[in-house]
Amino acid sequence: MKALLRSAPVQTFLALVLGGYLWLVLHTIRWRILNQEPADSVLGDPHGFLVLFWHGRIAASIGAQPLCRPLRPTRLIISLSPDGEFIARAMEMMDLPAFRGSSRKTKDPKRARSGSTVYRQSLDWVRDGGLLILTPDGPRGPAQQMAEGPVRMAARTGAPVMLMGLSASPALTLKTWDRMQLPLPFGRGVIAFDGPVRAPQDADADEILRLRRDWAARLTAATEAAEAALR
Repeated sequence: MKALLRSAPVQTFLALVLGGYLWLVLHTIRWRILNQEPADSVLGDPHGFLVLFWHGRIAASIGAQPLCRPLRPTRLIISLSPDGEFIARAMEMMDLPAFRGSSRKTKDPKRARSGSTVYRQSLDWVRDGGLLILTPDGPRGPAQQMAEGPVRMAARTGAPVMLMGLSASPALTLKTWDRMQLPLPFGRGVIAFDGPVRAPQDADADEILRLRRDWAARLTAATEAAEAALR
């Protein structure tokens, strides 16, 4: 069964289904934005920056696409997992290409090499003025705990980081590790920004850990603010 799901025809079909669903989400949900002025300020600056949101809000994140494009070249980071393959194809259909790999450390040599490559590509992308979108608790969790990679990317590039909380109603909440939220078309959505935040380029391990905890708390608070605005 797993081999069938990972076959090229099935992956293509799943990408088409997901791409169609994302198109409906983008074009039929009425989006409201909280704290938009700081996001507009960062977007209007010629320098690159990062946007972080929790993995469980990937489906809702498509609603933020009009805020970024065509004003800024945008890339995602999507894992090399089989699920990541059709997700990457669907996102490319939405004109949101991805770097394939992970910013997390792994003992798998193949994934470690891909992660190192993606990390370098991402740094260059941001330094050249691009927008990089990351889920800092993906691809496997723990949910709503910020990995080290995004904070180190911010420190290495000196780029500002926008924390983006997302929620939609009505929506389905899946029984997955990240409590994935699937917005239903023709509903309402809220995007709540916090930031910009920055990581010092000389940040040591203790400072990185402090920032991880601080940014995670603020990103969760932004997500809760988006949820509250829908009540």
